[in-house]
Amino acid sequence: MHQLILGGARSGKSRLAEKLASNSALEVIYIATSQPLDGEMNARVAHHRERRPVEWGLIEEPLELARVLRENANAERCLLVDCLTLWLTNLLMLDDPARLAQEREALLECLATLPGEVLLVSNETGMGVVPLGELTRRYVDEAGWLHQALAERCQRVVLTVAGLPLTLKGSAL
Repeated sequence: MHQLILGGARSGKSRLAEKLASNSALEVIYIATSQPLDGEMNARVAHHRERRPVEWGLIEEPLELARVLRENANAERCLLVDCLTLWLTNLLMLDDPARLAQEREALLECLATLPGEVLLVSNETGMGVVPLGELTRRYVDEAGWLHQALAERCQRVVLTVAGLPLTLKGSAL
């Protein structure tokens, strides 16, 4: 099953994805998209590492997500991607619209062919005010379009608020 888990900052979305991965009884590979470029992000990464079981595999890939998914998916494995909005930010910061479009399309195309469990974690950013600044508005737009496209392709979509999952599509948790 492929699942999209959305939520705001500190909503419990990553914790939910980690619980689902643990409960899958499959080999788990955690695919981290962040690039810890400052002390605050280093602390966030360390916090996530401390929560994860030591037996989980780890792949750090900030850009080529579809390639990593294709190379690592199999019927006996659960791939947990955390998070898509960091991946999107990494691509937006390249200042190469063609690369963003290419990687986004590759992700959307490969999803249907991936065996096993896939858990995609992403920040829901479009529920507030329209942000100031062209780049920030583009980020919110791109994230919204990506989420819509992924929601069409995933069997379950969950919105997490205050640590509580609300199933938007598929069977309830």
